[in-house]
Amino acid sequence: MNKKDIANIRKQFRLNNHQMNIREVFNVYVQKESGDIYHHVSQPFQMLDQESQELFLTNFKKVLTGHLDAKLFELKFRRDVEDSTQTILFEGLRSDTSDEWKEYMLEIVAKMFAHRVYEFDTMVTFIRGEYRKATRKRNQESEEGGDDEVYSNEFILCSLNKTDQPKKALMFDYIEKEFKSYNVFDPIINMDSPLSGFLFPAFNDNAADVNHILYCAGKANQPDVTFIEDVLNGEEIITALEEKESFDFILKEVMGDEVDSRVISNVYEEIDKIIQESAENEESETPTLDSKDIERILTVSGVENVETAKVEHAFKAIIDEEKHEIKASSVVPKSIKINTKVADVTINPKDLKYVKYIMFQGKRCLLLEVDEDVVVEGFRLESETL
Repeated sequence: MNKKDIANIRKQFRLNNHQMNIREVFNVYVQKESGDIYHHVSQPFQMLDQESQELFLTNFKKVLTGHLDAKLFELKFRRDVEDSTQTILFEGLRSDTSDEWKEYMLEIVAKMFAHRVYEFDTMVTFIRGEYRKATRKRNQESEEGGDDEVYSNEFILCSLNKTDQPKKALMFDYIEKEFKSYNVFDPIINMDSPLSGFLFPAFNDNAADVNHILYCAGKANQPDVTFIEDVLNGEEIITALEEKESFDFILKEVMGDEVDSRVISNVYEEIDKIIQESAENEESETPTLDSKDIERILTVSGVENVETAKVEHAFKAIIDEEKHEIKASSVVPKSIKINTKVADVTINPKDLKYVKYIMFQGKRCLLLEVDEDVVVEGFRLESETL
């Protein structure tokens, strides 16, 4: 799934939306430490009061929120796995009755808590529904398109949420006109920060892909490996942060530790061109970089005497899989931070060429090239020629 596919589904989770039909919500309350199911209940989503629906919809959006390969990961199911989660979810999706569906989902819950012990009670929520998307926009003149022809896909979404114990507070009783201590013992379900979750199946080009599942980590660049491998039976993944670190290692091995700021700026600019070209071609796959791509990028960026053997050796030293390629989107930072004792500077990676590190009168200085007046606290700074 790309970010556009995910965004299209996420924005459909809103009240009274005919394009997203959530048929059933199944909540399972699990006790801490033991992992025993204390209670579970299933009911039609439309039977919930509006406030509860809004809370759940916000929670479902959270499961589908985050950057790909940082918080959201498209996993490929491993083959030849006994009691495969892929099979359980697929059969659950095809279930004709609510009881059948619940039994399949309880199998997933059992797998979740067979491999993890939590120090707090948790609630696992499953929904199954239908996601509809128009094949083309409605033409205002001919009134064709829109809901006349739609893509329709069944799906299951899961959210795992922790419970918080309410804090003691002081309250004011309007009737009795007195201050009282406020004690509530019922645990509160934290719907704002899912511990994990998933969407099955994955969607690519408006088609369901039952061989993949979209997994949501609780925190960016901190996927739960146990959940991925033992619960979802997914293949091993590499985070965007790990790919960025691998790319940086390769650059240092080829260029050394010291480099001109213009070279680094050119490297990021070349990679950004690759990303932009791919974005313009909607049918193209996610752009990736192999050793030959990196060699070309370094050469055109101004790195002298780039040796093919050196690039290949650095690539193989950090990348375990021979056929693995680094995703271009993972290696270009959104911004570059230069931290000094005097000031912190944040710039666009492509603008790094306007920053120079120089020695002036025996002192190390950071020189920023600007094309406009510099205003500080409403005062325009005087320029000085050195």
